[in-house]
Amino acid sequence: MAHLIFLTSTPPSPAEGSGTWVGISVLRDAIVAMGHEVTLLAPSEGAAPTTLSRILFNIRALSRLRKVKADALIGFDLDGVFVRRGKPFHVAAVKGVLADEARFEHGRNRVALTLQARLEARHLRQADRIITTSRYSSERIAEFYGVSSTEISIVPEPIELQGWLNALRMAPREEGPLRVLCVAHLYPRKGVDTLLRAFARVQTKAVLRIVGIGAERQRLEHLAAELAIADRVRFLGQLSFEALTAEYRNAAVFALPTSQEGFGIVFLEAMASSLPIIAGRAAAVPELVDHGVTGFLVEPGDHETLAQNLTTLLEEPETRLAMGSAGLARVRHYNSPIVARRFLDVVGIA
Repeated sequence: MAHLIFLTSTPPSPAEGSGTWVGISVLRDAIVAMGHEVTLLAPSEGAAPTTLSRILFNIRALSRLRKVKADALIGFDLDGVFVRRGKPFHVAAVKGVLADEARFEHGRNRVALTLQARLEARHLRQADRIITTSRYSSERIAEFYGVSSTEISIVPEPIELQGWLNALRMAPREEGPLRVLCVAHLYPRKGVDTLLRAFARVQTKAVLRIVGIGAERQRLEHLAAELAIADRVRFLGQLSFEALTAEYRNAAVFALPTSQEGFGIVFLEAMASSLPIIAGRAAAVPELVDHGVTGFLVEPGDHETLAQNLTTLLEEPETRLAMGSAGLARVRHYNSPIVARRFLDVVGIA
């Protein structure tokens, strides 16, 4: 049995930690299920992930790390930046390339991400091994941080597939018009404004349901009102796991025309829910969504093509079924026991 330390300043909940926390927690549970031990060092739930709080977390973590003996330290993103080389074996696991994300932000958010990216770059230079979740992220690490792509291993994000399927079966069915579902933290780069403009052009009777929180919500609500579709759009905020799976079960189409995505766990969730996907042809998304097979890819900002694809899927149930079935078959490759085994192989743990 091996002992791993997971070090992350990402708040331990989907609300504050987004898909990053989901990926970390699912991977941890899968490794523990394999008989290994994982010690999680993370902030308390509800902690704000500011640049200062992340730096202080890493400084305080040093004393805790000295007291724990382990076979490997897994530091996520910038976390582990102050850990020197030596025992235990130090892995930098990059969920999101912060320098890449910074390009799509403005003002304070951009400044904060730029500062954090410098810490992430330092972390990678000090690690014994680097793992990231997609070819796209590997290329961005090489571009922004000067790390050779030959030094980077790719292990995708996992999904606990059986648990997800069980939750879907337990979720209640609801009547009503066809639903288009979007799940995302409401950042500008997620392209939810493009989705609203596209949905305004859809004549088929349907509703759009948006799950997620973020600074963009008020602007997006105003945009929905300007487009005269406020009565067909619901902003649901952050949901419990049970309520979220119910949204997936009752949806007909999943749509997220993002312009930047280091991986995209929500696409795994959509495929596990047998939903056809409409997504942005950008970043890591084409590595997950197979255009014409599991869904449609559109150029970021192209709301006209997005509207056409939405109309096609809403009006053609046989296409929805075929793409949803193809997605369910594809997502099995990302089942958490498979991904966890691959992750441990890369780390060097038998």
